[in-house]
Amino acid sequence: MKPVALLLGFEPFDGDDINPSQRIVETLDGENIAGHIVVSRTLPTEFARAAQALSEAIDACAPSLVLALGQAGGRSGISIERVAINVIDARIADNAGDQPIDVPVIDGAPNAYFSTLPIKAMLRALHEERIPASISNTAGTFNDR
Repeated sequence: MKPVALLLGFEPFDGDDINPSQRIVETLDGENIAGHIVVSRTLPTEFARAAQALSEAIDACAPSLVLALGQAGGRSGISIERVAINVIDARIADNAGDQPIDVPVIDGAPNAYFSTLPIKAMLRALHEERIPASISNTAGTFNDR
């Protein structure tokens, strides 16, 4: 059996009708890419439910890798994240109406997680295909739009 790549997108939020990350993951679900079968899930854009939904998706498919996509309105290219910080600083409420400020995503967890992906090679590959992209040094706090 091929290893699983869990690909995550998010529901639309902030009044948008679509979230491109959701459309991308739905399109790639079931594809065979680089020796992996892609299993896609759409996470709720709700602080209280997203982590649990992620945990359930990981438990259900035991992936060898997890890749989360998101939407950052106003950016003109793909942002490859170097660091995910363990803080929520919500500029707007999530889809459940919650708007946490300066709280950890996961209590007691490290302050940040560095990507283990080959981000420079990914950037090079995107540029070779003439796709606008850059390295971002933080995945943001739901405050960067």
